[in-house]
Amino acid sequence: MRSDVLKRDIETLPHRALLMSAGVKQSDLESDKPFIGIANSYNNIIPGHIHLNELTNEVKRGIIDAGGVPFEWGVPGVCDGIAMYVEMRLSLPSRENIADNIEIMVLSHSLDGWVGVTNCDKITPGMLMAAGRLNLPAIILTGGAMKANRSDGEKHHPIEGFSIVGRVKGGLMSEEEARAMLPVMACGAGSCVGLYTANTMAIVTEVLGMSLTGCATTLATDPDKKRQAYETGRRIVELVKEDIKPRDIMVRAAFENAIRVDMALGGSTNAVLHIPMIAKEAGIELNVNIFDEISRETPNICRLIPAGTHEMADLDRAGGIPAVLHRLRPLLKDSATVNGRTIMEIADEGRVLDEEVIRSIDEPYFPEGGIAVLSGNLANSAVVKQTAVDEDMMVHSGPAKVFMSEKELLDAIEGKGDKIIEEGDVVVLPFQGPAGAPGMPEMLTPTDAIKGAGFKHVALITDGRFSGATSGLCIGHVEMEAYNGGAIGAVRDGDVIEIDIPRRSLNVRLSESELRDRLKRVKPPHRELTPLLEAYRKKFTGINCYGR
Repeated sequence: MRSDVLKRDIETLPHRALLMSAGVKQSDLESDKPFIGIANSYNNIIPGHIHLNELTNEVKRGIIDAGGVPFEWGVPGVCDGIAMYVEMRLSLPSRENIADNIEIMVLSHSLDGWVGVTNCDKITPGMLMAAGRLNLPAIILTGGAMKANRSDGEKHHPIEGFSIVGRVKGGLMSEEEARAMLPVMACGAGSCVGLYTANTMAIVTEVLGMSLTGCATTLATDPDKKRQAYETGRRIVELVKEDIKPRDIMVRAAFENAIRVDMALGGSTNAVLHIPMIAKEAGIELNVNIFDEISRETPNICRLIPAGTHEMADLDRAGGIPAVLHRLRPLLKDSATVNGRTIMEIADEGRVLDEEVIRSIDEPYFPEGGIAVLSGNLANSAVVKQTAVDEDMMVHSGPAKVFMSEKELLDAIEGKGDKIIEEGDVVVLPFQGPAGAPGMPEMLTPTDAIKGAGFKHVALITDGRFSGATSGLCIGHVEMEAYNGGAIGAVRDGDVIEIDIPRRSLNVRLSESELRDRLKRVKPPHRELTPLLEAYRKKFTGINCYGR
């Protein structure tokens, strides 16, 4: 074991003294017990993380009972919902920071394996990236979703607040009425209720085989979540003893299964950003087009919030991910999991307990998967959650209205400034990518503000990214981004933009020569940068948002 160097060698005598000073028993240092790290992303800022200390305590108990020695440290977490619109450019960079954090702690302290205790948007992908990078025994415990509140027969949760902002900006609700909604929107512990990015990545983790069966859909407040935490602690010790590593589990077939389940469920477009980076750390190259290929042959069998009315609690009640795997079994490839069972074995055991929450592949909600990848003279690639787009907006053309900031757009919705948004417009937000913003902030505030203001036929295109809560004709991840010379930076007010999701096309009605001439004159807007953001901009200057 890697920890033997700390336990055996005379050169590491002082190291053992330091460990004993931290509370490690001498008997543990003289044993064959594996040293197990716990990367705990607990904080009391994010609702999805406020209970993770309790789960970590159960993980520790499981590690000790299985014959291991647990070591815990803290991992940062950004709440996208809190950072959004205020300062969200640091959220995506935190993903790499988390992967680096785990690499630093695991390797510096000669740990034999580790557990990631996580929830939410960038934390789970960062931990999976670390698992693939280090390729030491690892297992992930996702903390579970919150339960929506019910009032007057309606479901309420924090993310609906973004739409309420749009209603206020559009004059459809007063500020006093909006503030009165606050108490009913607060739901307590857990990641946000729908199939947003946090829960999308929890599902991806389970299908990749990196968390225990049932982990993704078990609610944060469900007593079974603590049992899962304890079993996760026991299982990591077994994984170390069996020498089962992440690259034994996260193989190409596992990634294809994860993408397929994501398409079937209609998950967050951010999965297109995270899954290729996780795969890259595991030594596997995934092109963005694989999402479209798999989506074309995978029916959408679930409609969770924001695309529908079902929440994560409903998916769990209907049989969870095993039930989804059971539905998709003919389309899956077999792969290993940390459970000691294969994906096919889990699929065979899955049972659908609600035919409406998890439909059959013969009677889907939509014949294709959740995500479509578009291309044309406006983008080499761009991503849209097609299952959250109204049928009459699947093909749309309209004049561009270009904004350089979310505030400019919100002012326009409110009727302030020089521009007014009208039905039929295509709102364009360039210079929001990894290099341009920098940091590629989410655009949930403007997308939900447009929807909340009552617009039915307004599209939005950006080289930034979207929250998993986004719905409507919202096209993101435009590559190349404006800062790197992408055509989106050349769009001007009034240019006609043509969108055709069934044909996977995204074009601006300009000649090639006109686009070239305009691009020569494009000047990126000035942004105030921190040292971290300066470094992130340099990292992504000249490459795409997938790090290639």
